[in-house]
Amino acid sequence: MSQELLWCPNFTILQISCYFVSQTIYFMVKRILGYLFILLLVFAGIQCARRGNPSGGPKDLTPPKLLKAEPADMTINFTSKKIKLYFDEYIKLNNIQEQLIISPPLKYAPQIIPQGGTSKFIEITLKDTLKENTTYTLNFGQSIVDNNEGNPNSFLTYVFSTGDYLDSLVVSGVVKDAFKRKADTFVSVLLYEIDSTYNDSTVYKKLPNYLTNTLDSTTIFHLRNLKAGSYALFALKDQGKNNLFNQKIDKIAFLQDTVSLPTDSIYLLNLFKEIPDYTLSLPNYAAKNKIIFGYQGEGTHIKIAPLTPLPDSVRTLIRKEREKDTLNYWFTPFESDSLQFTVTNEKLSLRDTFTLKTRKLPLDTLLITPSQKGAVNFGERFSILANTPIVKMDSSKIYIMDKDSLDVVFNATLDSLQNKVDINFLLEPNQKYTVDLYEGAIEDFFGKVNDSVVYQLTTKSYADFGNLRLTLSGAVEYPLLVQLTDEKEVLKREIYITEPKLLEFNLIPPGKYLLRAIFDTNGNRQWDTGNYLQKIQPEKVTYYPDVIDVRANWELEQTFIIPD
Repeated sequence: MSQELLWCPNFTILQISCYFVSQTIYFMVKRILGYLFILLLVFAGIQCARRGNPSGGPKDLTPPKLLKAEPADMTINFTSKKIKLYFDEYIKLNNIQEQLIISPPLKYAPQIIPQGGTSKFIEITLKDTLKENTTYTLNFGQSIVDNNEGNPNSFLTYVFSTGDYLDSLVVSGVVKDAFKRKADTFVSVLLYEIDSTYNDSTVYKKLPNYLTNTLDSTTIFHLRNLKAGSYALFALKDQGKNNLFNQKIDKIAFLQDTVSLPTDSIYLLNLFKEIPDYTLSLPNYAAKNKIIFGYQGEGTHIKIAPLTPLPDSVRTLIRKEREKDTLNYWFTPFESDSLQFTVTNEKLSLRDTFTLKTRKLPLDTLLITPSQKGAVNFGERFSILANTPIVKMDSSKIYIMDKDSLDVVFNATLDSLQNKVDINFLLEPNQKYTVDLYEGAIEDFFGKVNDSVVYQLTTKSYADFGNLRLTLSGAVEYPLLVQLTDEKEVLKREIYITEPKLLEFNLIPPGKYLLRAIFDTNGNRQWDTGNYLQKIQPEKVTYYPDVIDVRANWELEQTFIIPD
């Protein structure tokens, strides 16, 4: 108790008690405030520590920077077996096997470290004996990235020469797909020097003198550090990754004219897949009554004949598989241990002989399927498809009625090549159709007929569709095949024209579409690819520059300007 309070006789017991209570509260509040102050200091320290954590702050967007190279970039009279590249931060390699392009190409891939780790340098060990007086370029693409954020050092190059000077000429151009709207990524561009050893088969057998790649970012290419001379220019979608043309798996583009360096020309390469040379696969049993003969290339002139004598009761039929390069050899079953065949390509005067052992397999029996189920769009044809060869169709056993039970006039035709029955009738809006196939409407090669089946079809209102009217202008050449596709380039409609006219694509389902024009040079109403050895370029294809948005109940008019 304070001295002032003890010496004050006028204070009551209640006042003294109140004083003691107030002093107690005072000291408690003071202590609590002290604790809060300490907690605030601790919290502030934690926040300061967090601010120093490397995971915070602005995102690192700076790619790794090359500080120096040993030997130095642009070195002449190069003799080293190792190259070291030093960077300003820790880096790692991303897809180096596909991204690194060395020109001229090396026979053996160099050893590169680090692989799967991080470092501030890259070491490249060359395993080849380098050519004399040659300028080499190592293009790393976007394979060198920083360790934290993966920022790439885009298209870093390292150049050296085994001679006493660096070649400095350039060839530039663009690679596009001859048929598709967008070109492939990672397309190799090859340059061959035309000398006494060069011929048309060189691209199949020999590595190019110079090489680059479009990688995955652009269709533009630049071949740098070239020497003067005459060259042949190619592009490959190199599936084998060996810088050689393999007709079976690779796309190719070739320039008809010789490239003479130096030049300031910009070259266009149209990439296409050739129809492969004729080859025949080993035939095999697919069912007890069917043997399949697969082939590549032109199959129009293939003839199949049995060498094994067949019983008089055995009947045979050969039909092409729908949408496959396969010939189906159908036969009525009989007992035999093996069968021998000759397969002849009369156009190429080629003959092969095959022996097949019989297998215990079930029969292929007649199954029919409709081309559409449920809703059918205007302009589409309704068809009945079969798995075994159709030989007869009885239209009197096919009936079509609308929703009012009224008979619908139709026309049914047998398409033997596609092994289907096309049923054509006029589609009306907001209708429901019942298509009845009675038993025996379709008969196959083995005398089997369909069971009775009913298909239900419906149509929408005209207002549910859009119309597109198209005017062509610019460098138009006839005949011309104009095709409407979806965004995946699946064909939806086409119009073939031999003279100027307004093109109408009517009653189109709403959606986004592409337009392409095919210059049908040979007049066969389809796009034809090219052939390198025959020096045939693919037929020209040009696309409307924009995606066309067709909406329900819209009338859309567009002008397609064909570029030169």
